[in-house]
Amino acid sequence: MSNIWLTAKASIRDRIKFVFNNDLLSDVKFIVWDTDGESRKRVIPGHKFVLSISSPVFEAMFYGDMAETGGSIELPDCEYTSLLELFRYIYSDEVFLSEGNVLGVLYLAKKYMVPSLADKCTNYLQDKLDVSNVFRILPIVEKFQEGKLVNWCWNVVDEQARDALKSDSFMTIERSLLEAIVSRDTLNIKEVDLFKAVDLWATRNCRENGSPADGGQKRRTLGEQVVKAIRFPIMKQNEFADVVLNTKILTQEEVFDISKYFNRVSRASVGFPLKERLVYLDCCRFRDFETAGSGHHYTLGKSDCLLFTVDKDIFLLGVRLCGSENHSNEYSVTISIKNLEKCSYLNSVSGIFSSVLTKLEPHSFYGFKILFADPVVIKKGVKYRIEAAISGANSCFGMNGQLSVV
Repeated sequence: MSNIWLTAKASIRDRIKFVFNNDLLSDVKFIVWDTDGESRKRVIPGHKFVLSISSPVFEAMFYGDMAETGGSIELPDCEYTSLLELFRYIYSDEVFLSEGNVLGVLYLAKKYMVPSLADKCTNYLQDKLDVSNVFRILPIVEKFQEGKLVNWCWNVVDEQARDALKSDSFMTIERSLLEAIVSRDTLNIKEVDLFKAVDLWATRNCRENGSPADGGQKRRTLGEQVVKAIRFPIMKQNEFADVVLNTKILTQEEVFDISKYFNRVSRASVGFPLKERLVYLDCCRFRDFETAGSGHHYTLGKSDCLLFTVDKDIFLLGVRLCGSENHSNEYSVTISIKNLEKCSYLNSVSGIFSSVLTKLEPHSFYGFKILFADPVVIKKGVKYRIEAAISGANSCFGMNGQLSVV
């Protein structure tokens, strides 16, 4: 090939980008599987120097004491499109993420220690996270110890548990994740609906393993930790009779003890949790959100405040604040809540937060959630004030606020 390209590319960035996925000057070949359609091996040309100045793993691979000397390297643990996007980012600072490749790219960004690419992957996942994919994303980000994204995943599971447990991806989760789900105190779902989802999971797993989906086999498939975490005593008696008994997952002795509990014959321990799960309710006072234009400007040293009362006792778990569409913008926030009648502060929390796309039907806006370490008891008819001292970039803002909301 003529070397005229050297003078045609004005910057070093353009020249490095030009040799991406190009045999020109390549001194190493990567052999990976392409599973898009017909499974086959494909080759991606690489340049040791370019890869090494972007990844300490590649630097050790090519220039370390145990450096690779061969011209070809086979990578059985990654897929063609994911490795191509890793290299695209290394050569050009660009990456084309999709729901099909983002988890693979995140894996490679972690493996080859390219943290800026890992951040782009987690930001992408935060924007795309919903009930349809949360159980596919959660095990991966837990494995990679992406703490913030793990918390977001569990928030989706907790707050939208009923829809999440109906998703196709729920049916394919490992039993260890099922155990973690049913043991949570914060699932926003009726206990009978949780049991239905668990029963369907067990039925599908039995059939996939070629086992009869009878009560005994389903119980063995679920394991005692899952079965014992279901809160049968807090179901309605007719739900227990119509749904649970037909599955034959419980023993006769367990059915007898729970029936006595329902009929107040005995209040002794029945071997299952009696505590109600917390129910999440989101309360939004705005009818719409503005995300374009100059946005809302936070004034340093000045607090935003909200005065409110409630008409029944509740636990306040936290607040949501508006933020910027730009994930790199961070906000320093201190939230305090004060009982105005007693002139006393009840709780506060401080931290650094980045906004993500927040989906609250029928609204979507860029913002972030701040939770108190412990739920705050809010009493009926008492006046409270939430104070938010916020420092950061301009943000989106709510419009058409309501004085009273349900």
